[in-house]
Amino acid sequence: MDETQSFWAFSLQEVLPQLAEGMALTVKLTLAAGILGMLLGLLLAFARLSRRRFFRWPVMAYVTLFRGTPLLLQILFIYFALPPLADIRLDAMPAGILALSLNAGAYLAEIFRAGIESIDRGQMEAARALGMSHSLAMTRIILPQAVKRMIPPVVNELAALAKDTSLVSVIALSEMLYVTQRLGAKYFRPWEVYGWAALGYLLIVWSLATLAGRVERRLAVRSA
Repeated sequence: MDETQSFWAFSLQEVLPQLAEGMALTVKLTLAAGILGMLLGLLLAFARLSRRRFFRWPVMAYVTLFRGTPLLLQILFIYFALPPLADIRLDAMPAGILALSLNAGAYLAEIFRAGIESIDRGQMEAARALGMSHSLAMTRIILPQAVKRMIPPVVNELAALAKDTSLVSVIALSEMLYVTQRLGAKYFRPWEVYGWAALGYLLIVWSLATLAGRVERRLAVRSA
């Protein structure tokens, strides 16, 4: 059997089936942590923009903590240290999602805050002068404009999140990198194993960028 046949035979029989399972878990982690992170980030952004220090200061401390410490440390702390501290049982999957969501929420909060603050304050004042409540003006006037500006940095954060899911391999979650490491150690054929893993991550990031591009074009058409 020549090298080309060996490469494809090994890839199709051993590598790709197992990497597909790991990739499915990577996508699940990305979607779950991405959705929860965006919801958390939006709530934190609103709290950060509040005039009350009671809301602003805890959010500032939270963002500083999660942006200033390594994600790997956060994953290990939540999986190993949090359960005995809080007297709870936490499996690897929820621990991984929780750590990724909390970390992404801190970064997305700053993205959302910056996007909202980039809209001229005069528009909020004009909306209030017309009788709109603050929340109504925010949802109908400010946020629709801010969303267009926030899409690129949000996509960048989600792409980073997809790659950061590889860190949950330290708590034995069988995502793509964990499967890759096992295959590499078992067969000693790093070219096929790590090459296909790299393509898998590229596919996920490319899919996110493509989806974001379509959303941007639709929003541009609606506002035209």
